[in-house]
Amino acid sequence: MFFSAFKHTSTKLLAAKKHSCAFTLLSCLATLLPASMVEAKTHASKASASEMSSDSPNPDTLLIEVYQNLSNNKLQAAQEKVDQLIGAYPHFQLAHLIRGDLLMMHARPVTSFGAGANAQADKLKEMRDEAAMRIKSYRERPNPALIPKMVLQLRDDQKQVLVVDANKSRLYLYENVGGQPKLLSDHYISHGRFGINKFKEGDQKTPLGVYYITSRLSGGKLPDFYGPGALPLNYPNEWDKINGRSGSGIWLHGMPSANFSRPPLASDGCVVLTNPDFLKISALVDIGKTPVIISDQVEFENQAKWLADRQFAAKLLDDWRLDIESKNANRIFANYSRNFKSLQGEDLNAWFSKQRQNWEAWTNPVIQLKNVTHFRYPGKDEIIVSTFTQETQSGKIKTSVRKRQYWLKESNKWRIVYETTV
Repeated sequence: MFFSAFKHTSTKLLAAKKHSCAFTLLSCLATLLPASMVEAKTHASKASASEMSSDSPNPDTLLIEVYQNLSNNKLQAAQEKVDQLIGAYPHFQLAHLIRGDLLMMHARPVTSFGAGANAQADKLKEMRDEAAMRIKSYRERPNPALIPKMVLQLRDDQKQVLVVDANKSRLYLYENVGGQPKLLSDHYISHGRFGINKFKEGDQKTPLGVYYITSRLSGGKLPDFYGPGALPLNYPNEWDKINGRSGSGIWLHGMPSANFSRPPLASDGCVVLTNPDFLKISALVDIGKTPVIISDQVEFENQAKWLADRQFAAKLLDDWRLDIESKNANRIFANYSRNFKSLQGEDLNAWFSKQRQNWEAWTNPVIQLKNVTHFRYPGKDEIIVSTFTQETQSGKIKTSVRKRQYWLKESNKWRIVYETTV
C-alpha cells in the first residue's frame, strides 16, 4: 500500500486528531518532505529564469505544497492548492483524486487513498505510484551546480542535451553554456511498463544508451495517443545492434489530450511526457544534433571532477590520434580490444587488416579531430562513446570522415571495442 511506509506520523498531530482519520493518510505522505524540502526548494530557486517564468505553475511544487499544508494541519490551504493545481492542469487525474479526499475529510474520516473516488484498485495503485514518484524525484532534484557525469563533452552546435533518469522517472533538460551543461528544467516522465534495458521487439522495456532525435512528428499526423507530437530516437543504434538488441519505434512523445496523469511504468518502451512538457522540449531540440541519454540512474559530480574526467577522455582520443598519425602498427593495434567486433561480424585481426591498408598508403599524414563529443555510456560496463570528424592531410590529399568509437575499460586499461563511420 502507498501509505504503509509512512505509519509513523507526527505524535503531536495524531494526538490533536485522535477522533478523526481525516488527516492520517495524506499527512503521512507529507512526512516524506520535511527532511529535505529546504534543499529541494533551494535547488528550485536556483533554476533558470526560463523555467521560473513559465505561465503554468510546476505541478510537482503544488503537489508538495498540498501535503505540506496537510502536515501543518491547514486543510483549507491544502484545498486551495489542489484547486490551483486542477485549474492549471484540468486533466490531472491525480489532483482530482486528492481533491475528492480533501472534500470528504470535511464530512467524515478518510482511511484510504482515493476514498472519495469510485476507482478500480489498479487505477488507484497507478496514481499512488505517480504521486510517490513525483514527490520523491522532485524532493531529490539534483543541485544545479552539479553536472551529470555521463555528459563529458558536447559540440559547440549541440545547444541542449536530454538526460533521462529511469529510476526517478525524470527527464533533465540541460543547455550547453560555453561547453558546460547547465540545468534548464526537469520533468516527470513515464517509461517502459516492464522497466529498462530493452533487448527485443515487444518486451515493453525502455532502452539504455546514448541516442539522437531523428525527426519531429506533428500531433496532427498521429493518433491522439501521442498527444501533440513525437520525437523518434535512433534506436537501435550501432551499439545496440552489435549486442543483438532489436526493436524499433522508441520515441519521446506526449499523452492523449484528455490525460495528464500517468504511472511511472506505463509505456511500451517510449519516454512519455505530459503534453505541456513535451511542447516545451520539442520547441528547443535540434533534429539530428540533440543527444538523449537514457540511464537507469544518473550520477552527478562537481565541476572540478567533471573537468578532470573530460580531460581524461580528450587525452584518450588524442593519444589514439598520435598513434594513427605515426603509422606504427603496434602502437595503433594496442588501442583496440581483443574483444573488438565489427557490425559485419569481423574480429579484430580481420577488421584491422583492412584498416591498415588505408593508413599505410598515407604520406607524412597530419590528422586533426574536430567536432568531438564524449559521453559515458549507460550500463554495467565502463564505456565512453566518442564521436568526431577525422581530417587527414596526406601529401596534397585531404580527406574527412565522421567516426564513432566505443572505449571499454578492461583491467584498468581503456581500449576500443567497436568503431564505425557515421
